[in-house]
Amino acid sequence: MKSLLLSVFIAAALLSGCSGNQGNSPSSNAGPANQGDKKVKIGFAMATVKEERWQRDREAFEAHCKAQNVDCVITVADNSPDRQANDVDNLLTQKVDVLVIAPQNATQAAAMVDKAKAQGVPVISYDRLINSEKIDLYISHQVPVIGRKIAEYALQKAPKGNYVMVYGANTDNNAHIMKKEQMAVLQPAIDKGEIKIVGEQFIDDWKKELALNFAENALTQNNDNVQAFVVSNDGMAGGVISALAKKDLAGKVIVTGQDAQIDALQSIAEGKQSMTVYKPIIPLANAAVEAAIKLAKKQPLDTKPFTNDAIKKDVPAILLEVTSVDKANLMDTIIKDGYAKFEDVYKNVPEADRPKRP
Repeated sequence: MKSLLLSVFIAAALLSGCSGNQGNSPSSNAGPANQGDKKVKIGFAMATVKEERWQRDREAFEAHCKAQNVDCVITVADNSPDRQANDVDNLLTQKVDVLVIAPQNATQAAAMVDKAKAQGVPVISYDRLINSEKIDLYISHQVPVIGRKIAEYALQKAPKGNYVMVYGANTDNNAHIMKKEQMAVLQPAIDKGEIKIVGEQFIDDWKKELALNFAENALTQNNDNVQAFVVSNDGMAGGVISALAKKDLAGKVIVTGQDAQIDALQSIAEGKQSMTVYKPIIPLANAAVEAAIKLAKKQPLDTKPFTNDAIKKDVPAILLEVTSVDKANLMDTIIKDGYAKFEDVYKNVPEADRPKRP
């Protein structure tokens, strides 16, 4: 965990407001966040804040803008690519200095990038990768590593049997990146006949209720003979667990996830969800704000190339580290870092069964 925190600190420090501060950022070398007498204005076009994870992003982004003394305008498209396109048009009309986009549709968002670049506005692709070689930065967590960690955990806990793959939205590059990495991990076991993929599906908008429906169908089609649901985020994992609970199988089948949502952490503490991938949000949002300030001031960023397989092009990227969390290390990761409170995580666990408080 020390190496995770160190790398996150370094990433944020190399890069270097509104409300709801979630934590302090490492100091930045970007200098005062203004251009002459004019404050830097950052536009952040978000796809959604329906999930807890994205609420954390918005709050952290707003807080760090305030801490850095920059203006920020945040829009939310409610999972509509057309609405997000309108949001971007409005942000550009408001003369933002930098545009940050968490895209709803990776391909449609490329047109938004074109519009911004035509007006000389730098663009940051936030968390989700836009299918455009014109972006100035892709900033996210290590999405390929997330995919591998999810599959590796499932394979370790269920080395044999039937697997059901629950991917994210087909319009989201992250879903495809994770699928590629998950299958790379699982393919040797598939080739040996040790595991079998008996169901797989991309889930529109990563929706919990659609994941629940798919899981119910997968269980029915396989007479409940499923050893692992390889699920790509916590929201969908919650839907899968609901389907398993109806069959009295919750806690008896491996269920993976990512995002470390509080309900998922509670499910892990209860033994219903097997694991999640913990992605510290504050360092990501802070680093994005600090990168935006640098782009507005035409200062260089410390990046590495990342290949976007959808367009076969490299884009400049900053990717933060992640870690796997399960029942065994909840205390040493999530709780120790202050990401979630002990009493919240173990809310549904009888006191006699809880670990000792730190």
